[in-house]
Amino acid sequence: MDAATETGRPLAGKTAWIFTTGAAGMDAQTRGVADALGLDYAMKPIAPRGVFKLLAPRGPVAPSERFGQPGSAFAPPWPDIAIALGRSAVPYLKALRRRSPATFTLMMLDTRAGLSLADLIWVPQHDRLRGPNVVTTLTAPHSYSPTRIANLRAAMPENIAALTAPRVAVILGGKNAVYDFRPEDDERFAGALRSIGALGASFMITPSRRTHARLLEVTDAATRPYPRILWDGAGANPYPDFLAHAEAFVVTADSVNMTGEAAATGRPVLVHTPGGGSDKFRRFHEALRAHGATRPLPDRLDALPDWSYEPLYSADTIAREVERHWLASRASL
Repeated sequence: MDAATETGRPLAGKTAWIFTTGAAGMDAQTRGVADALGLDYAMKPIAPRGVFKLLAPRGPVAPSERFGQPGSAFAPPWPDIAIALGRSAVPYLKALRRRSPATFTLMMLDTRAGLSLADLIWVPQHDRLRGPNVVTTLTAPHSYSPTRIANLRAAMPENIAALTAPRVAVILGGKNAVYDFRPEDDERFAGALRSIGALGASFMITPSRRTHARLLEVTDAATRPYPRILWDGAGANPYPDFLAHAEAFVVTADSVNMTGEAAATGRPVLVHTPGGGSDKFRRFHEALRAHGATRPLPDRLDALPDWSYEPLYSADTIAREVERHWLASRASL
């Protein structure tokens, strides 16, 4: 029995290349879709430099990369599917399409390169791009499928089991071009965490690469009196288990990925919004609130969050659109 028959996914077992710059968030999104499709994929990390980086998405791949030539990282056999994410990946996707028109292409995010860039384009719902070959979802894709979360919940690590319930996962982002995280924002965040601890909760805390020192310091001080796990970056990342075993979440508003992953659990998500923001981020968070997944983190909680909603797993929605467009393209041959 072949992979497609066994899984019920028509593209299962097909070969794929994934073009990203290797940033963790980018790889999480592209891998999420590839996993949902059941593809046999290879990561093709890209790192354009100099003028070739500046010219993306309209410029070519640097000749020094020898795209399509024997011995290069981008040599035949060509894949059945190609997935690319971000402006820097556009020249690579174009180069592949010129050499292998039969390869089905998925471009992720709006690169301002036009609808003809790929067979299918994914953008988050809060972006404005629309068209006959555009698919939108409320959250970004990731690899936390309902099956994966259920499997993680079936085996609770000892250190998490030792924490008192309810367990609250605190997922820290940090400063970016949109949110500035003023000192008063960090102090307000710390006050909310103290009120959660005073209600009897324990904490599972994980920072990200973007977490600034002051935010981590106030989080550490606010949660130190209470049962907790504070991941310091050593050893295996406990983030998947935190997602699976938290009864509630506190997430900073700067990360679309982390908020979307928390919303895959069906459990309450409280969002801390620091100073700054943008129309795109506001549309995203308003849509999540409308879905019932999130609510704003108050300065002080008098009761622990307790609500539920339909978990969001956007990778499957995108995968089904890839399958539909792929089948339609093959039927027209």
